[in-house]
Amino acid sequence: MPVTDRRIAHVDLDAFYASVEQRDNPELRGKPVAVGGSRERGVVAAASYEARRFGVHSAMPSVTARRKCPHLIFVKPRFDVYKQVSLQIREIFHEYTPLVEPLSLDEAYLDVTENLKGIAYATQIAREIRARIFEETGLTASAGVSYCRFLAKMASDQRKPNGMFVITPEMGPVFMESLLIEKFHGVGPATAAKFHALGIFTGLDLKSRPLEFLQERFGKAGSYYYWLARGIDDRPVRPDRTRKSVGAENTFSADLSSLDEMKAALQPIIDKVWRYCDQSGVRGRTVTLKVKFSDFQQITRSRTLGALVESRSGLDEIATGLLVSLLPFGQPVRPLGMSLSALNTDEGPQSPQLSLGL
Repeated sequence: MPVTDRRIAHVDLDAFYASVEQRDNPELRGKPVAVGGSRERGVVAAASYEARRFGVHSAMPSVTARRKCPHLIFVKPRFDVYKQVSLQIREIFHEYTPLVEPLSLDEAYLDVTENLKGIAYATQIAREIRARIFEETGLTASAGVSYCRFLAKMASDQRKPNGMFVITPEMGPVFMESLLIEKFHGVGPATAAKFHALGIFTGLDLKSRPLEFLQERFGKAGSYYYWLARGIDDRPVRPDRTRKSVGAENTFSADLSSLDEMKAALQPIIDKVWRYCDQSGVRGRTVTLKVKFSDFQQITRSRTLGALVESRSGLDEIATGLLVSLLPFGQPVRPLGMSLSALNTDEGPQSPQLSLGL
């Protein structure tokens, strides 16, 4: 089947964590809400659209968020609830197609080219799914429909919140030409800076560069960028996408300088990782500790075991040992993070990769 004959939808729940909190607590509706962190420390895991109007967004330090929006309401995250809602929504997806690739709790790709309901138009499927989600959960979702993964994801951002946008095969190349390079999925700040240094700021700039030029400077990714600039992305929707790691981290409003402070700060991070492991049955053999200093330099240390980590206390012992092994620290620590990888994904249900923010 030609790539342009595919019909792919990207469904993205609107401000998912914050919307669940506003749904379950009427007093939060219409108000700026931040899930995660606190007024003094931590980072925002999600922000309601009311908070976003003040410039508050996910991964923002709580102190910065409070400065931007003094009446911001901080809510403790309830990941067990978010996971249950996510599973409920995923059941809706699977009524239409078995080709569902979750990216996180709140978004997924669906290949609806040959769907279970025999519906000819992907736009009709996307409308039905969005209506079902609202009817059954009280939450809104945005959707993008296109002939490839990349453009479906780009389309879902065009009419947020609670909207839908379609990018046809005829529209695809033109849409890509006008897209800023920072908007390309997978292009972070460092890669964007590299593109800018080469005089590439838009998809049109990228399209003007030969394949060899991009391969020399970006390796295998150069081919991906070359074809993407032409609106071509032949990556399939993979329902068997497996989890690679589970992790959590926290950024502190005040730098940590003593080992006791760092050990104490590590405990809620370990709790978050182990809570997911405990609920999902996922276990891993490699523990990685990430430490970032006040000057933004970062180091990581890992330990791989011969057997799976089977308890919270075992995870604590390894993570704390990695922390102690880094002593002495030459400067204060700001964020701490920890992840568990080399998972037992071949032995049980598969889950999409997820980073759990605090």
